[in-house]
Amino acid sequence: MSDWTAFGRVDADGTVYVKTAEGERVVGSWQAGAPEEGLAHFARRFADLVTEVDLTEARLNSGAADAGHSLSTIRRIRATLPEAHVVGDIDALAARLDKLATLAEEKAGEARAARDAARGEALARKTALVEEAEKLAAESTGWKTAGDRLKEILDEWKTIRGVDKKTDGELWKRFAAARDGFTRRRGAHFASLDAQRKQAQTAKEELVAEAEKLQESTDWAATANQLKDLMTQWKAAPRASKEAEQKLWERFRAAQDGFFSRRSEVFSARDNEQRANLERKQALLAEAEALDIDADPKGAQAKLREIQAQWHEAGRVPREAAAGLERRLRVIDDKVREVMDSAWRRTTKEDNPLLAQMRSQVAEAEDRLARAQSAGDARRIKEAEQALAAKRQFLQLAEQAG
Repeated sequence: MSDWTAFGRVDADGTVYVKTAEGERVVGSWQAGAPEEGLAHFARRFADLVTEVDLTEARLNSGAADAGHSLSTIRRIRATLPEAHVVGDIDALAARLDKLATLAEEKAGEARAARDAARGEALARKTALVEEAEKLAAESTGWKTAGDRLKEILDEWKTIRGVDKKTDGELWKRFAAARDGFTRRRGAHFASLDAQRKQAQTAKEELVAEAEKLQESTDWAATANQLKDLMTQWKAAPRASKEAEQKLWERFRAAQDGFFSRRSEVFSARDNEQRANLERKQALLAEAEALDIDADPKGAQAKLREIQAQWHEAGRVPREAAAGLERRLRVIDDKVREVMDSAWRRTTKEDNPLLAQMRSQVAEAEDRLARAQSAGDARRIKEAEQALAAKRQFLQLAEQAG
């Protein structure tokens, strides 16, 4: 290992410096031993960087490493050098890294070009296979030969790598569509019309059975969506024979009509109930808004509580009316609270029931303290004193607020 310590020094207070073409800079502090040991410590750090650069260069030259990854490593090490806590020939290592970066960029470009060429070749092969499959699907009537060739195309397809995911997906959709189209065309050729109609009848019988199971449901929203989905499936399904199609449709439609008629009746009853609730709440609101709060605050408060109790019992109202009603009732409630608070603040200290209650509590606390002192129980005395102090403080604050 080179003597990297020649590129540094340690001053009297233990500060470690490294020498560069731009001058000295601090890289650390050494208090654990002799200055030579400090220089050796930071030189070993530099040697570790050199080793990492050596390994990166060797892997880059041998082709064992991806050039792009090597370039990232080189740039990372190069970026750390201006502030690295090491002692060594930083300028030389920086120059070496700059050359390696140029080499890595060239190799990365060559690798990209090679990948692009391979990708282009793979794309051309897959495109040719898709076009062949589409031609077979559209024109071929040699069902055995064409079917075997489509299988060979699929096997070859699986061996081709390197096409980007999006393009590969689009080509695969074309190939899958061509293969499916061929299969359908071949099936249509060999299957009789009666068999097709029988299959359609079976499929629609299943849809009818599903609809009839749902017609007594009371899960209105979910069932409505399920029935709409069944209708979509019905329209997408092929037609059965004329007679079977008509009978199945009548059953299917009757099941849907039965459910939606019941739902309409329930919704109508609910709407009627909510409209009645709305009228009740409007009457209660009118009664509340007619209260003479200023003349008789306590009476208004008592009456408002009765109205509020009846309000909650009245039940739900139409959604579009609920917020406005609740807002108007809150306005009345807020006004009652405001008037009652104002009346309470006008009460004299002697007449204020809250202050009287708090004075009574203070007196009780004084009695408990006296009993504890008479008993000579230190624990009870301490607790009674703390309780009395707290109650006196609350009383004092209340009297000041009054």
